[in-house]
Amino acid sequence: MSPVKLSTLAVVLGLGFGLPQVYGLTKPAAYAAAARKFPRSLGWGIILMLAGTAWFLYNLSLESISDFANYKWALYLLFGAVGVGSCVFVQDWLAVRGLAVVFLLLAKLMVDTGRPELPVTHWVLVFQAWAYILVIAGIWLTVSPWRLRDLLEWGLATEKRIKAGCAIRLAFGLFIVVLGFTKF
Repeated sequence: MSPVKLSTLAVVLGLGFGLPQVYGLTKPAAYAAAARKFPRSLGWGIILMLAGTAWFLYNLSLESISDFANYKWALYLLFGAVGVGSCVFVQDWLAVRGLAVVFLLLAKLMVDTGRPELPVTHWVLVFQAWAYILVIAGIWLTVSPWRLRDLLEWGLATEKRIKAGCAIRLAFGLFIVVLGFTKF
């Protein structure tokens, strides 16, 4: 059972996804400059990696599989050390890797939250499809983090592309918000 309602999660994620796009539509040059800095940003990398590590450890604390109940403390130490160690020893592309971890955990939350609502409305499938796109993106960015830089360079090449991409993402974010208010 998810700790949050699907409608609330949809509204929050839709707004969180859509609002930065308004900045991109109004100030495309500043948006592009900020987006280009992200993949190599150590600050964002540490924030995202530590947030992902904490979120993963929280998910682990909810797990009740008795097969590893005796080793749970060791798993906390191991996974916590991997998350913190990544911030210290694997700083190259850390922001992209941290984003990938957050994508995977967010997708889990989205799928878990939407699953009970599937019999109620089939609009949940849109939300679930978005979650699986995040899973694919998380795996892809984990394996080849430099691809985000390449994708950003392509998407930010011209002001027309920036505005078109932001408009599409804003429309999708608002669509998710509308689903949160009307269908979930």
